[in-house]
Amino acid sequence: MLIDFFYTLRAGKLPVSVKEFLALLEALERGVIGPKAEQPTSMEDFYHLARTILVKDEKHYDKFDRAFAAYFKGVEMLTDYRREIPEDWLRQLLERELSPEQKAAIEAMEWDELMQTLKKRLEEQKGRHEGGNKWIGTGGTSPFGHGGYNPRGIRIGGKGGGKSAVKVWDARMYRDYDDSQELGTRNIKVALKRLRKFARTSAELELDLPGTISATAANAGWLDIKMVPERHNSVKVLLLMDVGGTMDEHIQRVEELFSAAKSEFKHLEFYYFHNCVYDFVWKNNRRRFTEKFDTWDIIRKYNKDYKLIFVGDATMSPYEILQPGGSVEYHNAEAGAEWLQRLTGAFPQHAWINPEPQGVWGYRQSIDLIGQLMGGRMYPLTLKGLEDAMRMLSK
Repeated sequence: MLIDFFYTLRAGKLPVSVKEFLALLEALERGVIGPKAEQPTSMEDFYHLARTILVKDEKHYDKFDRAFAAYFKGVEMLTDYRREIPEDWLRQLLERELSPEQKAAIEAMEWDELMQTLKKRLEEQKGRHEGGNKWIGTGGTSPFGHGGYNPRGIRIGGKGGGKSAVKVWDARMYRDYDDSQELGTRNIKVALKRLRKFARTSAELELDLPGTISATAANAGWLDIKMVPERHNSVKVLLLMDVGGTMDEHIQRVEELFSAAKSEFKHLEFYYFHNCVYDFVWKNNRRRFTEKFDTWDIIRKYNKDYKLIFVGDATMSPYEILQPGGSVEYHNAEAGAEWLQRLTGAFPQHAWINPEPQGVWGYRQSIDLIGQLMGGRMYPLTLKGLEDAMRMLSK
């Protein structure tokens, strides 16, 4: 049985060796889990044991999750997260399609009214609720819950769909972008090469052919070899990447961009954020709440000669940009717009790369807001868009 599991992992491009697979079989044989184990065993136990033995780097966790799910046909395998809202409320048991008249009848609340109403509902509601237009539940028209419809609401658990929720009450797991992603085309690298400024640094490792010829001629034909330091791209890049949520639709293209950037720029620093930058960023998505990097420290640490590049779809509720407390994950004391202005002020050469098709930009209020905050320096994640962005940053 597990032979096919091994080949499924290899088909998912996981670097799993035969030796590691044999170690997994030995663990099962010794009763770490399974029939010989002292405690009852679940599929979740096997998932964690297999991942511990077979996966050598955290960046491959997502590939392992997908391969595991594909082989065991969707078995739930991730540990549960603690939520303030009972999980049983969050299961979607009702899919409801509303007519245009019904949708038009739903009135969108403003931010302060929305938060006050949520607080009141949480105090009043005693049980689970499905459908309807008031209580926190599933499939209804209330601004609170999930699986229903409301133009402005607070999604509590579940999977989003309208891309307009202003709060997501759910502990989600994002994954780091894979910097080893093989590029399907060299075009991204070619576009990034426009942002180059070479300088000779470090030890003398490269033959200086013109200098050697001149020195040999001046030395009456006796060979006089001259060396010079190797040429490196001296451009410094600070890359801030949006991750999770609607960015899941663009993972492959962003990974290609990330891989190309790591190979082209010797001086590259990168951090993650979600939707909009606030008072902290992170480098590892699985430890984003325990290993935070203060945004003020980022501004102080890197000189203004760094080129600041944001990568994100800028698709969110406008509250996340303009409103304190607008973050979907925690209460931010200052609006995202304040932090974007501080960052762009600290790094004069900046640009925003947007993987969303440029044709939809005019229909997204948040994209328009981000574009204004960036001074119009927003470019699509296309060959021409990257070339235009690199040309602007190289000035």
